[in-house]
Amino acid sequence: MDSISAFVARLRSLPWTNAFDAATLRRGEGYAREQRVHAVELSGQQLTAHCRGSGKHNYRQLIRLDPAFAAVAGRCSCPVGYNCKHVVAVLLHLLEQPPQAEIPTARLERRIDDLQPTPLLSLGSLTHAYYDPRNARTLSSYQHRAGLAFLYEGEKTHGRLGKTGRFRAVRDHEILSIARQPQAEQALRKILQQCGFSPSLRQSQALPPDSAEMFELPSEEAWLNFVQQQLPALQAQGWQIEITPGFAFDLTPVDSWYAELDEAPEHDWFELELGIVVDGRRISLLPVLLRLIQRTPELLSAQSLAKRADSEMLRLQLDAQRSTDGQPLQVLLPFGRLKPVLSTLGELYLPDQPASASLRLAAPDAARLQGLDGLELHWQGGERLREFAHKLRDCQHTVVAPPLGLNAELRPYQLDGLSWMQTLRELETGGVLGDDMGLGKTLQSLAHLLTEKRAGRLDRPALAVMPTSLIPNWQDEAARFTPALRVLALHGPQRQQNFPHLADYDLLLTTYALLPRDLERLRQQPLHVLILDEAQYIKNPTSKAAQAARQLEARQRLCLTGTPLENHLGELWSLFHFLMPGWLGDNKQFNRDYRTPIEKHGDPARLAHLNARLKPFLLRRKKEEVAKELPAKSEIVHWVELNEAQRDLYETVRLAMDRKVREEIERKGLGRSQIVILEALLKLRQVCCDLRLVKSEMPGRKIGSHSSKLDSLLEMLAELLEEGRRVLLFSQFTSMLALIEEELQHRELPYVQITGATRDRRTPVRRFQNGEVPLFLISLKAGGTGLNLTAADTVIHFDPWWNPAAENQATDRAYRIGQDKPVFVYKLIARGTVEEKIQQLQQRKAALAAGVLEGDEKADWQIQPEDIDALFAPLPGASGKRTGR
Repeated sequence: MDSISAFVARLRSLPWTNAFDAATLRRGEGYAREQRVHAVELSGQQLTAHCRGSGKHNYRQLIRLDPAFAAVAGRCSCPVGYNCKHVVAVLLHLLEQPPQAEIPTARLERRIDDLQPTPLLSLGSLTHAYYDPRNARTLSSYQHRAGLAFLYEGEKTHGRLGKTGRFRAVRDHEILSIARQPQAEQALRKILQQCGFSPSLRQSQALPPDSAEMFELPSEEAWLNFVQQQLPALQAQGWQIEITPGFAFDLTPVDSWYAELDEAPEHDWFELELGIVVDGRRISLLPVLLRLIQRTPELLSAQSLAKRADSEMLRLQLDAQRSTDGQPLQVLLPFGRLKPVLSTLGELYLPDQPASASLRLAAPDAARLQGLDGLELHWQGGERLREFAHKLRDCQHTVVAPPLGLNAELRPYQLDGLSWMQTLRELETGGVLGDDMGLGKTLQSLAHLLTEKRAGRLDRPALAVMPTSLIPNWQDEAARFTPALRVLALHGPQRQQNFPHLADYDLLLTTYALLPRDLERLRQQPLHVLILDEAQYIKNPTSKAAQAARQLEARQRLCLTGTPLENHLGELWSLFHFLMPGWLGDNKQFNRDYRTPIEKHGDPARLAHLNARLKPFLLRRKKEEVAKELPAKSEIVHWVELNEAQRDLYETVRLAMDRKVREEIERKGLGRSQIVILEALLKLRQVCCDLRLVKSEMPGRKIGSHSSKLDSLLEMLAELLEEGRRVLLFSQFTSMLALIEEELQHRELPYVQITGATRDRRTPVRRFQNGEVPLFLISLKAGGTGLNLTAADTVIHFDPWWNPAAENQATDRAYRIGQDKPVFVYKLIARGTVEEKIQQLQQRKAALAAGVLEGDEKADWQIQPEDIDALFAPLPGASGKRTGR
């Protein structure tokens, strides 16, 4: 072999084209075809040549090869000066010339003119790793190439035709001079182009350089489609296919899918393995998928998954599994099957967890296994866990019959709530019933307890913990809806007398204030169900009430709250720390995994992960979602317990008014004593509203709160406004509205107001209707009629108007034509007072109430002495004595 032949041989062994850009290669190919190269000679390791440029310019090239760096160094006398198109033309000229020195002189040349080419398609891939500074990750991408060459009687050629239209090959003792068939070769190129291929203009080492004509496809999806659909057709047409090691689409068929569950004996945790069967081998997909997700976290995004068609394929390389030639196995998995898997993984793990063959999960995580249903998996083990998942999935779609003796007709969403609580009990876990205010959380809980009693499971008492103001409400609703439940309120100084008898009751009621004080005694009584009403009271996990609640023993724990989250995610963690300790990790883990990413960085993936983790155990219905199940107007009595100062003054005023009324009746008779009766009732009603409304009777000693009702109202408003409610607040007393206004200003809560002193009524109405403010204070006389406030969805009667028509007239400011939202009407009533007594009279004797309180002499009523007795009865537990008869 002469020296030039050795130079050419070394040149063929190098990826020399990588030293030039595509445009330079293209122009150099043109110069080579035009035979512009001449006077080539080699001196040592340096090749000297001349190439004619544009016009009459003739340039000189000095070219060296550097095998150590797989590089070509070519200097030229043209203006470019280095590795220009003239250098390319020289190198291509050399490669087109068969090295004569290699041909034995004894060989004969045989011309072949009538052979048809057989297409040879080579397929290869190259992995390219790069650092992405946006995600601070090292990512990888693939380059894929298809190389087209032509076989003539087994001899390979490619590229453009030479000047003679022939190529030479040495075989045994002869030289073959084979005529290429340009029309047939072009037809084969068109077939590739019809498959979506286009000539590759970019350099790539996916296939050996200068081994074929390079083609590429526009996307991964196009490559998948080609390999799956079009490549078999080409093979059927006689194309020869050569797949190089590492080709990314050299796929192994998947035989089946499997899932294996291994449950711990104590049922606290389980392990999940999910995989495929390939060539008879079980291969866990979890490590592969988790590594893939760590590289491309968007795969877990619900939005990203939704954009993927079920027929779209994902290519996975199984690095740990090798084919017979030692290459990693690759499989093709349809997104139709992967979507539930990826979605479930997104709900079960965090991206920084290590990838392993199985996931170790807490027992409640089994609720997420339902997402894998319908995948035709071969399940092994975990029958109890799978039953858990199915029951939790179906509980809101299975109607549970209301328990025998429930004196209420549950609406469909309330039946769903009962079913949910029953399922949680069966699965030995707890949950948060987070319905909006007024949707009946107490009723659903009582129905749950009555169901337990009817089933014989309430062999221990249940305990409900609540704010003090809700004790009367629970007592009232239990007596009204579930009279079969034996209820004991552990409230007041006499409660210790009942401690030895706790087991004799079905339902115990206590308050957050008393729970820490009575903890030692309550800890001695095992409970069936422990319920925290207004559970946001334990949003601070270090509070005495929260710490005490966590120490009680109960088979099931439930939280009731319309505001599971008020200020930050830590409040939600505190609820679940009570319900299911460890479910969201400790406080430090929760802050790291959820609070910081969500609250500080707005991480939607972590928020979705948290929502999915909580979803089975948090039942949240907003009134808009169940509007079809609700009447157009729902009326709710909100009971209030007078504080000590109010009780003292109430009894003082009641005794004085009782004596005065009876003396007036003795002198004038019942029918002519209305003014005195109204005056007495007015005084008592003002005491129920706020002590400051009856300043002359206020005690001289220092008191705490002036009004339990005002305190309760402010709690209600905070919750209602947090829910986005639009509220009308009515009071007969403008002086009461002034006190409410002071509190709103102190709390910086926006509002508008109409009273008799308001001159411009249009502005506050417009501001409220336009959504500028969420709260409207209205006095009876000024706003009971003539206002259209359909932007409101909530009406609060701070001091009830005993004539039902007057109440309805006020409520109709919101509940009127044009209202498209359910309207909730709340009546604040002080328990055991004249307010409650007249509410009872209102239900029985609407005409009586109208006549007594509105002074309507035309009303058809006849008041009886027993009605006076009821109106002026002492407060429960008070030692007041009758005066008079």
